[in-house]
Amino acid sequence: MPESRRHEAIADELRRAIFDGRYPVGATLPSETELAASHGASRGTVRQAVSALLAEGLIGSRQGARRVVLSATPSQSFTELRSFAEWAGAGGRTAGGLVLASAWSAAHADEAGLLQVRRGAPVLRVLRLRTLDGEPVLLERTVYAEWIGPAVAALPDDCESVTRRLRDDTGLVFAHGEHHIDAVAAGTADAAHLRLRRGSPLLRVRRTTATADGRPIETSDDRYRPGSVVFGVRNSIRTNPLVRTHA
Repeated sequence: MPESRRHEAIADELRRAIFDGRYPVGATLPSETELAASHGASRGTVRQAVSALLAEGLIGSRQGARRVVLSATPSQSFTELRSFAEWAGAGGRTAGGLVLASAWSAAHADEAGLLQVRRGAPVLRVLRLRTLDGEPVLLERTVYAEWIGPAVAALPDDCESVTRRLRDDTGLVFAHGEHHIDAVAAGTADAAHLRLRRGSPLLRVRRTTATADGRPIETSDDRYRPGSVVFGVRNSIRTNPLVRTHA
């Protein structure tokens, strides 16, 4: 595994150990030196992995002391951009995905602004249903910029993680994201796909992501079925991340 990805694998292993109860709340993690030895990695790589757990609020830090487990609730910090499938897997859940519709069309004025393209420029629109353990929980209406659209269109309709496949196939990294969260009522299509009554409340997350150099990749309107996820804020004097957790 490339060293650039090694810290992600170590962070995932530590999360599973916390969620499984091997490191319960109040327990201390092994030292960076011990973790580096057990994982066959450098201390710098281990430090990156530990930093991810700190950002999520799963562990705490005290000067001169080992890291202490603060929470055993599976979550995703919005300070890091992990895919829906990666977030689900970290919590021991099975994620699924199915493209319901995909087509090229012209960018609307608001989409053109978010994707930094001219109005009417070609964009790829994808409607994708996401599941957790086989149950529908999320509808993603994603608009991809023209430069990445062909790579997305080439993926299978049941691709589990578009983010991971694009990273593996093209080297694309989703580095920046902006999220706006509100509530909306389910329309006819939303209700049918998510197996709800029309008018049921949905949690909506509108997001736009970009590369490390700021090039917009996608903008999306994501709608969650009630009771499927919880968004919360964990406060500390060092960090105040917004996190996504299973309901």
